[in-house]
Amino acid sequence: MELTWYGLGCFRLAERGFPSVVMDPFDPDETGLGLGHLQAELVTTSRLADNPRALVWPQVRGVSRTIASPGEYEIGGVFVTGVACSPVANEDGLVEECVIYTVGYGGVVVCHLGELSRVPTQAQVEAIGPVTILLIPVGIPDGLTPAMASETVSLIEPEIVIPMQYHLPGLKVDRNSLDGFLKELGVSESAPLPSLKVTDGVESEETQVVVLAPQ
Repeated sequence: MELTWYGLGCFRLAERGFPSVVMDPFDPDETGLGLGHLQAELVTTSRLADNPRALVWPQVRGVSRTIASPGEYEIGGVFVTGVACSPVANEDGLVEECVIYTVGYGGVVVCHLGELSRVPTQAQVEAIGPVTILLIPVGIPDGLTPAMASETVSLIEPEIVIPMQYHLPGLKVDRNSLDGFLKELGVSESAPLPSLKVTDGVESEETQVVVLAPQ
């Protein structure tokens, strides 16, 4: 399975023979970041929607299904679980519900924490289950602090952690630096990778932190 980051919370997951998934696509005009020629059959969005079928993604081609609510789904051999998480306030101060997703490609499970702003409860951690790759927001103002993000990693115990939702050059949305999170985990910054390829059976005695370059 190959995982590519496009900035903020947007990732594309792809595995030969399975539907590709884009998680949390954004509006390039509002964010200042581009998405290029992005294509996927399935989109997940961490913002809860009353009618996911009405959501349209002009920046993503080929979408046949959107998931925007808690529950268990199976689409073409890809297993998706949505777990309700703590409400968050949007830029207008209105409280919105959000969803944590796990996406399973065979033995590789990716967990996207959306815009989680509080350390997950034990019940949420149990609902998430075993995780291979954790995508965690580390730079949202009034969101997870570096200490809270570190605690969240310890609770979920993934094999690999990939930070998201932090400041990038040209970003119009207010985000904090990645440095605080890396320092909290005792990780020295290294050259970001263009993407991450993972196979079944990834095992490590310690959680690895991988920083990706937005594509």
